[in-house]
Amino acid sequence: MKFAFLQEPPFCLTNASGRLGGCDAVLAEKICQMLELADFSSIETEFGELLPGLVDGRWDMTTGLFISEERSQLVDFTRPIWSLPDGLMVAKGNPFDLDGYRALARQQSAVLGVISGQIQHRTAMQNGVPPERIRAFATQAEAAEAVATSTVQAYASVAMAHRGYVARRPGAPLDVVDVPASEKQPAAGAFAISKGNDDLRDRLDQCLGSLLGSPWHRKLMAGFGFAKADIDRLL
Repeated sequence: MKFAFLQEPPFCLTNASGRLGGCDAVLAEKICQMLELADFSSIETEFGELLPGLVDGRWDMTTGLFISEERSQLVDFTRPIWSLPDGLMVAKGNPFDLDGYRALARQQSAVLGVISGQIQHRTAMQNGVPPERIRAFATQAEAAEAVATSTVQAYASVAMAHRGYVARRPGAPLDVVDVPASEKQPAAGAFAISKGNDDLRDRLDQCLGSLLGSPWHRKLMAGFGFAKADIDRLL
C-alpha cells in the first residue's frame, strides 16, 4: 500500500525522526495491517499532486480529502473518515475582526489565502469573496506564513488543520476562527483511491465499518483533538 500524504497536522505529520503520524496516517496503516498487506509505505507530496498521482499510479491511496462531485469524476472515495467545519487562520488577536468568509468579503482590503485546488477556494467565492482577493498557495506552511507576515489577512482550510498547525508552533502570531455553519456546513472527507479499483474500495470500507466509532478509533481521534461529536457525525 503506497499512501500519499501532506504535512498537515493533525491528519498527517512526520516527527523529528521522520516517522509518519497523524489520525489519517495511523488509520490508513491500521487498515493495511487488517488487510494483511505486506508493506505500508508513505510518500509525501503537495496537495495538487494527490489526485494526479492516483490517476498515474504513483500511489494507491491518499490522505483524507473532501468528497466532491468534481473529484469523484477522477477518483473513487471510501466511506467518510471525518466530517469537519472550515476555519480561518488569522493574525493573533484577529485585527480585522473576521468571523467567517462573509466578514472578509466585506473588508475591501482583505485578501484570503487558500491552497491551490482545495474546496475552500470555491466556498469563499460562494460567500462573496471576489476572486481577485483570493491568493493560492501550494502548501499549508506557505499559506500560514502569508498570514503571519500580513501578505494575506486570513487563510481558509479545515479548522482542525489550522489548530493542528498552531498547536505545534505555540509562539506563532496566529489564531483560528471557526466558519459559521450558515456559511459552510461540516463536510465529509475520505481516503481516495484510483477509479475502477472496486475490490480495494470494498475491502477498505469493510475495515472502516469495523473501526469507525470503535473504542480504538475514539481514543486515536481524541489524541489528535477531535471531540466525541466529530466522531458521532460519521455513524
